[in-house]
Amino acid sequence: MLNKIMKRYAMSRAGAKGFVNAVCACVVSDIVLMLPVSLLYFFTGDMLENTIDNGKIIFYIFGIVISLLLIYVTQFWQYNATYYSTYRESAVRRITLAESLRKLPLSFFGKKDLSDLTTTILNDCTVIEHTFSHQTAQYYGSIISTVIIAVSLFVFDWRLALASVWVLPVSLLAVRLSKTAQNRFNKRKNDTRVQMEDGLQEAIEALRDLKSNNAEQEYIDGLDGIIKDYEKKSIAAELGVAAFVVPAQMFLKIGIATTALVGSTLLLSGQPTVMTFFMFLLVVSRLYEPMSGTLINLGALNAAQVNIDRTNAMNNSQKQEGKQDFAPENYDIQFEHVGFEYNDDESILDEVTFTAKQGEVTALIGPSGGGKTTVSRLAARFWDATKGKVTFGGEDISEVDPEALLKYYSIVFQDVTLFNNTIMENIRIGKNGASDEEVINAAKLANCEEFINRMPDGYNTVIGENGEKLSGGERQRISIARAFLKDAPVILLDEATASLDAENETLIQQSISRLIKNKTVMIIAHRMRTVAGADKIVVIKDGRADEQGAPEELEKQNGIYAKMLALQK
Repeated sequence: MLNKIMKRYAMSRAGAKGFVNAVCACVVSDIVLMLPVSLLYFFTGDMLENTIDNGKIIFYIFGIVISLLLIYVTQFWQYNATYYSTYRESAVRRITLAESLRKLPLSFFGKKDLSDLTTTILNDCTVIEHTFSHQTAQYYGSIISTVIIAVSLFVFDWRLALASVWVLPVSLLAVRLSKTAQNRFNKRKNDTRVQMEDGLQEAIEALRDLKSNNAEQEYIDGLDGIIKDYEKKSIAAELGVAAFVVPAQMFLKIGIATTALVGSTLLLSGQPTVMTFFMFLLVVSRLYEPMSGTLINLGALNAAQVNIDRTNAMNNSQKQEGKQDFAPENYDIQFEHVGFEYNDDESILDEVTFTAKQGEVTALIGPSGGGKTTVSRLAARFWDATKGKVTFGGEDISEVDPEALLKYYSIVFQDVTLFNNTIMENIRIGKNGASDEEVINAAKLANCEEFINRMPDGYNTVIGENGEKLSGGERQRISIARAFLKDAPVILLDEATASLDAENETLIQQSISRLIKNKTVMIIAHRMRTVAGADKIVVIKDGRADEQGAPEELEKQNGIYAKMLALQK
């Protein structure tokens, strides 16, 4: 049962146990709430028979106190079991999603936009949290407690019981059958929400370009249309729930009429006693109230299924895993007939074979879109090859845990990601727990001191969101300082100097020259100056390794490399 709950509602085992406990608490709480009805039934009977004395008065007072005490205890249990348990599970769910994201290949993120992922982590988790804290356990608890009470009614008089409870399964079935329609409405709403959030984010990020091209108003008009569409879809989703829930709630009230009608008919024939009839009227007045709320809860649970499915889809995505105890004998990176496809019909690489040897610089060059960056991503197992294999130290990296593998890699990207923190902490990311002295030494090796000394607080200067207070060259040098600090045996450089001026490029080239000594180095570059000192060049064109060898060898072949060299000269 726990496994089914975990799978259906995207829960951990502890969360599933907490959910069962919450349902039990709701069942007991609903049944205990019938105690005042029982006391009223017996008190009315004694009043009609005129048998009230001091002993019975004490009994009813004592019964009221006990009922209130039990209601308090069970309500306290229900509150803790539903709310606290749900909030703990919500924390686990968010952490689990974050762990799933950490282990997913980059190909997964290529198929998802940022707004979609953010919606799953923030909005979907919030919807699920609210549904399970306010509705789900209460729904199942009400169903179970209602069945228990309904069965007990059949003990007194099956005809009155049938007249009282027949509306319950009909109302529940009506709402349950609406699940497909509700899911369709909610999926449309969620899809439009993602589109709207994506548009808002894009508008903020591209505001400078929109203004400079006088395209701001046109873009805002289009975004306004998406927002209005989201408003319509939200209203439609709410109406889609209400269209089934409200009529079902109204239908419940028919049960009071049928109970009164059947009871009156039977009473005229002298079959049930007046007190039995009175008891049924009392019970149905209490029975339909929680069931009315149950129908709302069922509607909310139906609506939340879309969010649950989205969360499950992320958790169940194929993750990159492998052995943790990885210690390669050497640091050679070898591609053996490697092919890669983002989608089944979109081939990026085909039969790529080469070796980046330890202690050598291997440069990947070629036309834009040829697959150079894909090769470097496969080398670090950001993605997995769809055919062939990539080995590191002779071991297939698809069998190695990515985190165990990346201990041996330092990567300098063209687009540097910095955090709204101090320069010291931004460099320290390269090595967790590094001392200030180690950070400062790495900064010196990366030629960072020249601009750090100009900062108002030196290494303790907060550089803003994504390093907005720094120039492109300064940001790049911080990235190289991280690589110095990590001091990994493999260096991957992806267009590290592509967008820099000559002065910054020279400084960074000096830093890179110190960084790559005695390491396995793979450089992606378009500028021939960057790769002039490489030991080996691999020309990647249209997803294939068309040429490879030493620079002087390729220049003599008068192939792609020679033409690129001549063009840049």
